[in-house]
Parts: sequence; C-alpha cells; structure tokens
Amino acid sequence: MTSAPALPGWVEGAHTADGRTHPTYRRGSGPGVVVVHELPGITPEVLTFAEEVVDAGFTVVLPWLFGTPGAPGTVGEVLRVIPRVCVNSEFTKLAAGKTSPVAGWLRSLARELHQETGGPGVGVVGMCFTGGFALATMVDPAVAAPVVAQPSLPFPVGRRRRADLGLSPADLAAVKDRVAQGCSVLGVRYDGDLATGTRFETLQRELGDGFVRVDLRPTSRGDHATLTAHRSEEAVDRVLAFLGQRLKPA
Repeated sequence: MTSAPALPGWVEGAHTADGRTHPTYRRGSGPGVVVVHELPGITPEVLTFAEEVVDAGFTVVLPWLFGTPGAPGTVGEVLRVIPRVCVNSEFTKLAAGKTSPVAGWLRSLARELHQETGGPGVGVVGMCFTGGFALATMVDPAVAAPVVAQPSLPFPVGRRRRADLGLSPADLAAVKDRVAQGCSVLGVRYDGDLATGTRFETLQRELGDGFVRVDLRPTSRGDHATLTAHRSEEAVDRVLAFLGQRLKPA
C-alpha cells in the first residue's frame, strides 16, 4: 500500500477488505458519511465538499482510490490518472450488468464506520466515475443514505451501457429490496449531461418513488460535476438535507 500524503486537518488511516487495502482520511464527528472522490482524485473541490459535510455535523471518511490527494483537477492530471484507472481491475469500465469489485471494499468500509459512529446507518456519496458505487454499497444495510451524483460507469458507449447502473442482477435485486424497505436513493445531475447516459431513467423505472431525482439546469456548456468543479449550491444543499433526514432522525 502506498503511504498517504498528509491532508491538513484530516487523520490518515487505512482499511483492508477482500484482500485490498486503501488509505483513508477522516475528519469530524457525528453520523458517518463516506465521500468517494471522482476523477482525477481527491481534488481541492472534493475536499471543500467533504469539509462542508463535516461542518454539517458528520464524521466523513474519504477513501483514496486513485490520483494524488490534494492535486488540482487539471486536464493534465486527468490524462495522467485515466490510463492507470483503466487497467485497474477494481473498476468495471465497460461491462454492463456487473458490479465493480471495489464495491465490496466500500461496503466493508461503510460497515466499519457504522459500527464506530452508530445511528441508523451511514451515508455514501459517489461522484462521476464513482457515482454508481454509492448505489452498489446500499446492498449492505449499514448504508442508509446513498447519494448518486452524475454516475458515469460503465462508460456510456452504446444504448445498453448508457442505461446500465453498474450492478449485477443480484445486487440490483438487493437494492430494490432495500428501497422497498424504505431506503431512498438521492440522485443529482445536470440535465443533458451525456456522461450519465439514461441511468436516471433506469433508476426511476427500477426504484420508482424510492429514487429522489434532482435534474439541475446547467449554467454553461459542459457542466457535469454537481458537487465540485461545476458546483451547484442547490445540489450541495439537497445532499446535505438528505444526509440529515436519513442519518439524524428526529
């Protein structure tokens, strides 16, 4: 395992599951929330969002899956990281109807955080490349507040992949069962974002009223990252409110 660079104000750690170990960063107190970074990594914008979740009264754990923590999300950094991600077997990039192996690791991380922080469960926020991972984690009952932000896997090449949720049939059935039991899913994206394909339509069809859909009006061409680089205050507010409703019941 590569040692984690320091991030000011965050406590470094690590989590091991399924034979995989990834560094983590932790900060805050209160119910637990796992914030899974997007491409190209834990950028300053991802940290800003994560710190807002901390300030809202949550214990946030940031797993480090790829990239350089703290590095800006420049085009150069994206181009440096993408080849490494594309050959990483933890992430399913093109196969439809399949759950990425890293989902098992994230479920274990969520379980451990829930054991430590208590409450009705933990939140998991996935973004872009990792957006669908939040959905995959809710197979585990420890996850009570899954947030799917502009999910982009599998890569939206072809009609089938554009609609695919990045879940195996068994995991999709488990997700639908959790939703039937009252675990809602929040989804946020910019309207017309090609990277998300038609996944929100799939989620609406499969989960019905259990899918809380937020389609944002883009302010400029190419808006994609709802919580970070192309930040929408509405998106951030909706995510924080959802986490509060699900993890801090009256």
